[in-house]
Amino acid sequence: MGAEESGLVGSDFYVNSLGEEELGNIALYLNFDMVGSPNFVRFVYDGSGDAFGLPGPDGSAAIEDGFNKFYADRGLAFEPTQIDFRSDYAAFFDNGIPFGGLFTGAEGIKTPAQVAIYGGIAGQQFDQCYHQACDTFANNNNAVLDLNADSIAFATLTYAMSTESVTGGAAIASLNASSTSARPHAPTS
Repeated sequence: MGAEESGLVGSDFYVNSLGEEELGNIALYLNFDMVGSPNFVRFVYDGSGDAFGLPGPDGSAAIEDGFNKFYADRGLAFEPTQIDFRSDYAAFFDNGIPFGGLFTGAEGIKTPAQVAIYGGIAGQQFDQCYHQACDTFANNNNAVLDLNADSIAFATLTYAMSTESVTGGAAIASLNASSTSARPHAPTS
């Protein structure tokens, strides 16, 4: 998408440059921003809205369920993360395109309860180098990055083979047109 750190310029430009027919041909969008944070939590975007009250466009809950199942099948803890419009998925959400993805945390502070589940250091940021000069590849937690790479590959292959679990067999264009999701506020990148 490009230019995500400059206020979502790249994804906004891309989505806004598409015509109605082109938008209607997008079955879903997968978002993987920050998937190897050193003081990580395994977060999955709350596409259903069950945890934070804002559901994604129709089909987003199915994507969330797929990532939840990936972790659950491996006996791994995970938790929902709020849709906050700070990443490239925002433009897709605004156009009624189902989305989902993974996140391991940025400037948020890890709680003692999260340390008991995931390890790490309580009271510190998930990624102390977030938007800092030290934000290099050496700053990753390679174990969670490897796990999330597997989850990303699994989701990519799954949806490359079929998007029926997201679209319910409905035509993509009609699914996107029927979405009633609305963004409650502007992005805060």
